[in-house]
Amino acid sequence: MLSFEELMTSLQDCVITEHQAAENVIQTLRLFCEKLSESSRTGVKRCKERCLEEAAQLLRQIPEAQLGGLEESHLLLLVRLLMSVQLQVVNISTACRKVDQMLQHLAKVDHLLVYRETHECLHSMVHAEQILSFEDLQRACMFLEDSTAGREVLRGSYLSLLKKVSELFPVVLQQESLRDGPMCYAAVKVCLQTFQLLSGEVAPLVWDKERGDPTVQKILQALMDITLGQCCNRDTRLLAGTAVAMLINTASESRAGGAAAWSLLHVSDSEPWPLTVGALQVQCAPAGKDGVGRLAVSRGLLTCCRPHILLSSHADTTETCLLLKGLFPLVFALCEAKLDCHYFAFEVLTLWLKKVKECLADIWKMTGVRLLPDDSSLQQQLIHIIWTNAESPVEGVSEFARSAFCLLLDLYEMDCEQFCDTKKTLYFTLLQRIIKLPWESKAKYHRLCALLPYLGTGTVLDQYAEIPSHLLKCLSTNHLSPCGSELYKCLIQQQRRELSTGLQKSDSHSELDLADQWAKRWRPVLHKALTSDVTLLQNNSATHLLPCTFQVFPSSVDHLLASLDPYAPGHLHAWACIASSYRATTGGSPWALRGGSTLETLQLALGSADDKVRLAALNLLCCSPKTKDTPTTEEMSIMKLFIPQNLNCESSPFRQHFQAGVKRFLVRIRDGCLAQVRGQKGKKKGDMTDSERAQELLEQGIGFVEWLGQLPYSYLAPGHNYQRKKTALLLLSAVLETCTDTWNPDKKKGQPPANMGSLIKCATQRGQWDFFCRSKQLVLISCLEDSTNEIRELAAGLLLRFFPPSFPGDIAAVLLTRTKQLLRSPRVQEAQMGALMMKVLLQKSQDQPEDCRLNSDITVSGGSDPKASCMVRFLVKELEEHYLTAKTDMMLAARAKPIHGVVSALQKCMLEAGSSVYDTLDHSLTVEVLGLLESISVLLLGVLYGGQDACATEEDAPPSFCDMGNAISSLIAQTSGGGQADGEECVLLSEEHSLVLTCCWVSLKEIGIFLGSLVERILSESKPSKCLLGKEDLKRASKVFKNILLKCRHWGAVEGCCVGFTKFCASLLSSNDPELRDIPAHMLKQGLQVVQCPRSTSVTRRAAGLPMLILCVVSAEEASKARPLLAHSMQTLLETAKTPLPENWDQTLDLPQVCAVHTLQALVRGSGLGVAVLQFAPAVAILSLTLLSSPCWAMRNAALQLYSSLCSRMLGQRPSSEDGCPTQHGMSPAAFFFHYPALQPFLLGELRGAAQDLQGGPDEAKLHLQPSLYPVLTLLAQLQPGVQDSTETLSDFLPPLLQLSASPIYSVRVMASKALVAMTPPSEYMSILVKLTAQLPSPQNRCCHNRLHGQLLQIKAILERALCTDSAPSAALSEVLSRVDASLWLVTDAQRCPLVRAVYLGVADTLRRFCCETYLSKLSDSLMHDLQTPQTGLQVGLSSFHQQAIHFLCADLNWARQIWNSFSAVSPDLRLSLVAWVVDGRSLQQTILKEVIQRVLQSNLKEALLSHSVEYRRTYLAALVAVMAGGDSSLPQHLPQWAPLEEPVLPECLDLLLGDLEDQRGGPEFLSQALCAASLLLSQWSDSSTKMSVLLRWCSILERHRSPDAPEVLRMACAEALCVAGVPLMSHSLNKHSTLPEVMIRLIDTGLYLLQDQNQQVRMKAACFTSMLHHARGGDSRRRVYLMQVNRALPQLLGLLLEECFDGPGTLEVLLSHLPQSDLRSVLREASEMGCSSLYEQDEANVFAEPSVMSAHVLPRLLQMAEKHSESSALAQSLRAWAEQSAAQVADSLAVCKDLQPGETLTPAWLALLMDPHFHSTLCSLFTRAAFLLQLLKTSDDARHLCDPSSLRTTLQEVCSLLSENGVHFAPALIAAVAGELPL
Repeated sequence: MLSFEELMTSLQDCVITEHQAAENVIQTLRLFCEKLSESSRTGVKRCKERCLEEAAQLLRQIPEAQLGGLEESHLLLLVRLLMSVQLQVVNISTACRKVDQMLQHLAKVDHLLVYRETHECLHSMVHAEQILSFEDLQRACMFLEDSTAGREVLRGSYLSLLKKVSELFPVVLQQESLRDGPMCYAAVKVCLQTFQLLSGEVAPLVWDKERGDPTVQKILQALMDITLGQCCNRDTRLLAGTAVAMLINTASESRAGGAAAWSLLHVSDSEPWPLTVGALQVQCAPAGKDGVGRLAVSRGLLTCCRPHILLSSHADTTETCLLLKGLFPLVFALCEAKLDCHYFAFEVLTLWLKKVKECLADIWKMTGVRLLPDDSSLQQQLIHIIWTNAESPVEGVSEFARSAFCLLLDLYEMDCEQFCDTKKTLYFTLLQRIIKLPWESKAKYHRLCALLPYLGTGTVLDQYAEIPSHLLKCLSTNHLSPCGSELYKCLIQQQRRELSTGLQKSDSHSELDLADQWAKRWRPVLHKALTSDVTLLQNNSATHLLPCTFQVFPSSVDHLLASLDPYAPGHLHAWACIASSYRATTGGSPWALRGGSTLETLQLALGSADDKVRLAALNLLCCSPKTKDTPTTEEMSIMKLFIPQNLNCESSPFRQHFQAGVKRFLVRIRDGCLAQVRGQKGKKKGDMTDSERAQELLEQGIGFVEWLGQLPYSYLAPGHNYQRKKTALLLLSAVLETCTDTWNPDKKKGQPPANMGSLIKCATQRGQWDFFCRSKQLVLISCLEDSTNEIRELAAGLLLRFFPPSFPGDIAAVLLTRTKQLLRSPRVQEAQMGALMMKVLLQKSQDQPEDCRLNSDITVSGGSDPKASCMVRFLVKELEEHYLTAKTDMMLAARAKPIHGVVSALQKCMLEAGSSVYDTLDHSLTVEVLGLLESISVLLLGVLYGGQDACATEEDAPPSFCDMGNAISSLIAQTSGGGQADGEECVLLSEEHSLVLTCCWVSLKEIGIFLGSLVERILSESKPSKCLLGKEDLKRASKVFKNILLKCRHWGAVEGCCVGFTKFCASLLSSNDPELRDIPAHMLKQGLQVVQCPRSTSVTRRAAGLPMLILCVVSAEEASKARPLLAHSMQTLLETAKTPLPENWDQTLDLPQVCAVHTLQALVRGSGLGVAVLQFAPAVAILSLTLLSSPCWAMRNAALQLYSSLCSRMLGQRPSSEDGCPTQHGMSPAAFFFHYPALQPFLLGELRGAAQDLQGGPDEAKLHLQPSLYPVLTLLAQLQPGVQDSTETLSDFLPPLLQLSASPIYSVRVMASKALVAMTPPSEYMSILVKLTAQLPSPQNRCCHNRLHGQLLQIKAILERALCTDSAPSAALSEVLSRVDASLWLVTDAQRCPLVRAVYLGVADTLRRFCCETYLSKLSDSLMHDLQTPQTGLQVGLSSFHQQAIHFLCADLNWARQIWNSFSAVSPDLRLSLVAWVVDGRSLQQTILKEVIQRVLQSNLKEALLSHSVEYRRTYLAALVAVMAGGDSSLPQHLPQWAPLEEPVLPECLDLLLGDLEDQRGGPEFLSQALCAASLLLSQWSDSSTKMSVLLRWCSILERHRSPDAPEVLRMACAEALCVAGVPLMSHSLNKHSTLPEVMIRLIDTGLYLLQDQNQQVRMKAACFTSMLHHARGGDSRRRVYLMQVNRALPQLLGLLLEECFDGPGTLEVLLSHLPQSDLRSVLREASEMGCSSLYEQDEANVFAEPSVMSAHVLPRLLQMAEKHSESSALAQSLRAWAEQSAAQVADSLAVCKDLQPGETLTPAWLALLMDPHFHSTLCSLFTRAAFLLQLLKTSDDARHLCDPSSLRTTLQEVCSLLSENGVHFAPALIAAVAGELPL
């Protein structure tokens, strides 16, 4: 057959030039050929499918008659062309089917022609002499599965095909590489498809004894050999089992098929057995016991066999049924076994249940009895296996267990209905069992969902009344929120179904009635969730509960909104979530909800300080169920205000949701505008009104996109913070993805509409949507040198995806020069910039780089991509130059040619630029690259070793960090020409040392990553005709990896190298070549030998890179195979670790056993292995616990680390919740020991051994250390408590745990109590409590304090678990209460151990709500007496007991008042405990108590400030602030109006506090509390003559500590001080018009600085200050304070400054102080002098502050001041003085700026300026001052002599225009001011 290109040429020559054909046919065929050519060229699957679909549509447009009019030769070319395409896409099933559709269309014209060509194609394959190749098998599969004509041909040639396959199997099964690779899988797939699709033809060969065919018998033999383990690939074995079952399914008689299926069930036999399938018989010999054979057979039978076979009885008896008696025992055994294929076993169980359900009627007919009677063994077995695996850690098993449970309930329901069982006992039994599960169990909710339809909501909610509270707990926990929300959805859906049946359909109010019924039960639950303080609960309820609520009960929205107050905490977020969810779900208008207040509430939400409230409000604006729902004019206006105010949010999730919301908004605009464009084309002339409205909507939509497309470029210049630039790029990406015609093959959804071009044309005709101009391109290029990788990658992605395919010549040349400079930078960050820029240059340059064209040494290889090949050659030469420099002078190389940048550039250009490596490289160049990398790695390792000779040795371990440091120091000394400098040694690394070390480790890391990725790409794209790397080359590459991992100790190099090494190993292990697969296996063998060899060097931490080498190799194994390398490694390491230590072992030397344990830890922790390592978990756990008793410290340390990692892996990820991490994981003890049964006897033995050691006589010493005890208890304590143990096999753990209460080790007693809770079933809680409390001693009894302490800990732990639900006290609990009451003496002086007293008090506190008042009174009286009694001597634990006593007493108001009134009389330690209790927030809930505490703290303040204890003073002040501040800044009366300090005391205390602050005494923490306390006291001070001086001192302190260099805690205290004192002072000043303008200006200035602070919390607190001021000025004291967003607070505060103090002293200076410098000459001078002076760059003190943005904020206020100059002579004078001082500098800077323009050609100097962070901010400041000056010249006659206003305006506009054309964009406010358009 001719090639595709030849066929295409012939077709175009013949058909498209044919004169007889109609013009439209010729045109259609031309387009058809273009689509086929495009499909052939592209390598992206989705692109191929798209092109073929379009080609099929074009072909269908040609009528059959016109196709029939073509000549036969031309039609033949068309058929052959399509078959050629079909053979090209043989691996893409969907593409093959599209081609088949086209062939079928042609077959309607000439069926015989299509059949003949298909027959010829297949004939050459099935009748060839050589065996089938892999490509032949792929083609056969395609013709069978995806080709109609192919199946038709094969019906006549199936015998030949089967014969070829039977000849292939012996060859495949003899070679391991073929047997375990894709070849064997493809052969089995051909068999399966033949048996399935050609069953009618195959059946006689199997079942007809006269026609029995030896070919099929050979195939059956091969398939069974594969199934039973001759092949290691699990997927192939499963497919082979399916193929055998499909062969059995060809039986037409159920008896024959059933006999074969029964024969196949012998697969579980351990001995060889004969399999008989009709006339065929083969011998089967099990090759392994991994269960895959049984799994494959059972899975195949259930998947393929028809019911009559599955219901067949055994030959011996007619009562048995294959499905029940044959398959179920096999399936049950598979699920019970702990095999590596647990997932597939449960898939088979689900298949079995589905088949039983399908055949249930026939089963009843056969048996005549119920399938699942109550208490039957089948029912019990199914429930047992489903229940115990409901929370399996194996991925997917729990989902299958859930499906199986649903099927079981369905079967039971059908069974009961068939046999008229109305009781349905199983449902109620299961419900009670489910209720007893703890709320933390995920399976609880899945089972309830399944059970709900059978019992109804009434029964479930009545018997399980705690569902609402448990649902809220689930929604507060990440991993439980999906199952909790699913239960809620099931409940309301079932409720709707039940209610709907009870209402009349004719009732017009039925929907409202339904919502009323829903609200009675669920409205309080949703209200509580949506307004909760718990973020997770809020988010999850809004995300999961609201949509399903509105889907089921749409009218419920009114009930939810009715009780919301936008000013109440949490209600604004709830409102926005409800409204947006309602709009998105129902499509209803949110603006019509609850009257006309929706827009007002929306504005509040959009300006809220809370990110999640703003996001919810944005979602309301953007969402709509219809994408053509064009946003209204008001919505667009709101978005134009909202978007600029939210560009600098710190939260990454906020940015992602922000982008998604804006993108949805843009899609609505785009689709709405497209609808208008389409509508205009079809409009009639008379529809003028509608047409004008449509035109207006179109103009608004296009204008909004234009505005948003321009906005990001204003904020991408250097000098803006990371957050703003990241958001701007995300928004720009949203615009370009939505509003350009760029199709992305990597996305299934979100592609531009087909008619997008019409809208773009409409916009460009209006002079808008010029997204890709040169100026914008320059802005994105400047982002390529951003300091953060994310910004660089985002900008590069936008340039490559959307912008024109090539840079202009001047840009490319300048960029290449800049790139080469960066690649030679020693700074890693700059080198990474250069690498990325090189990749962008490669993809965006029109031709080869100039260096390549001019350099005669660089020859282009014969690849099909000469541009990429040339670039790679250039980089290889550059890398060689770096290597030679390093070889000659390492110091010079580290500073000027540090290698790693070029390696990174090579990786990006060769592997990330989109072209194939085979188009870029040839063999010689690849080997050259490999040789260079090998030489460089040896050289760099030699530097770290101190010499090449030392590095060459294989035996020694890598150098320690000390050795590396000495080697580098020696190198530096040699380079500088002298020996080691004398004098004091410096502990900091020198600049030279850092340069060399960085060069070495970063280069080694980059080499590892690049080499691994390169080998992976070469092998994945391998071509038979071209070999880039041979076997010897790959062995050399493996040596590079081995050297880096085993000879370098720097973790950065090791970790980076591992990334590449894993790819290297994975690509080799997946190869069909056994020699290549042996390379990583040999490396693993070498690594294990290194582990086993004793060392002669110092102990290494975690064995350096050796464990990583082993981990990388075993992680690279294919998951579908048996992982022999992992099994071998684990066995070797376990045996090595178990080896006894030699008698003369040395603690200072490496031990093989320790190295083995560290390596095991690496394997356990390795994420690449996943759950594969869990099969070895019991052995590893036992080993690690055993090794804890080793005499070697290094061994014990390693074993403990291994055990910790293993526990994390076994128990799974710890669930996260908003309330803090719980101590338990999600796996119950029963589930844990079900999965790891070998651990149960071992752990139990450890506990019993430890408990036995405690059973001596009362006078016998019992301190027998058992190192494994505490780790064992820790593991048990982490299991999920509250799960009933149905088998009661875990009850053996309880006696030793109870006995361990007597342990002499405190931590063991504590952990034993926690373990006891986890291991005790809920039904045993009360019996154990009764037993433990019965053992509490009386005062006369002699007791062991350790045992007593341990028993009380166990009582407390079980009580906390048992009483966590709100239930009435039982009789057993009453008995426990009475015994605790009788043991009151344990808290008195009679009990001398404070630890016992403290735990008893904890028990009493837990039981407090059940205790009688008499008992509580006696207990409190005893505690009070003890606290007031002076203590003599030191007692361990007494301080802790006193703290607990204080907490207990203060929980009761009367006792709390009593103890606080005696504050001054108690000891200093108790006073510290009392104030610490206040700091914990315990006192803020009761107003009366707060008054008492405040009075006490104020009266003792001076004494506390004079204390010598800094801790006491700090805690005291923190308590005072906590009580006085009130804690809630949103309340209108934030500061409680209680009695202030007396007049003499207040100034004295203030003076002490301010003195400490001014002298910086006490440290930042104390000073922050002192500042807050001083501010609170200042706010209570009434006006006096001395107050002003104190106020000025206070302002100075604030100004000192607002600086970015001040500690964060002090900056936060400044913001707090503004809130607590600044607001009252300024409010009083504003309302009374008092004369405090200076203080007000200084406070506002401080607020402005803090609103730009680097710390988000500081900014938010400063915004709170602004919000409180705004609230105070509004005068509405009834509402709470509305907390506004920081970006709204900043202009608000500036506005307040101008409104109240526009003519105040210093107002102008304050505004100008927030502008950056405007001296352009100095900036240009600094930019020209800049160079890479050091390895690391010094960050700004405040990286969040943005001078450019601040300029845009300040400018409108300056212009307002200019307008007001005539209102104040003082203001006019200060403005005139500023104008005189600044006019000349502004004019000079503008002139400099005008001369600076690069003209039409980009220059390196201009590009450097574009990337200078100070240049843009200086320009913004200059333009701000110039616009201000211009306004002054316009409004003030006194200033016009300084310069000509019209000339200044012209110059300003010219400069602005030139800058914008050359890549400098400004904020919209600045541009508007320059144009004179800014409203004042």
